[in-house]
Amino acid sequence: MADVTPTITRIVTHGALAGYNVAWAGLTFDAAPNISGVRYTNIAFADRSVQVTGTFGVGGRVLLQGSNDGTNWVTLNDPQANALSFTAAGLEAVLELTQYIRPTVNAGDGTTSLTVTMTFGGRR
Repeated sequence: MADVTPTITRIVTHGALAGYNVAWAGLTFDAAPNISGVRYTNIAFADRSVQVTGTFGVGGRVLLQGSNDGTNWVTLNDPQANALSFTAAGLEAVLELTQYIRPTVNAGDGTTSLTVTMTFGGRR
């Protein structure tokens, strides 16, 4: 299965751009290779949060990964330095500011189907 392209929505409040909402829907698990979201870049906004929803299935897990070169990927962390590795629905802030960001489903079964939604916002 091909990597999932995100849907990008501008967030506008009081006539001014306040940020972006980026959603990768329909992330599934296929043992080889792992299914990832197409990488996204938005370094204009340092405030970031990630929400994961959907069906995890047996052993389902999605990681939020970042990269500064688009080739070498690492799991990002929340502000308490916990890895952003979700095995259940949740919402967390993202600590690191990387050039590229993507979700990767690296465990699950045939019922795994997840949506990862990120909000990028704050002062520019």
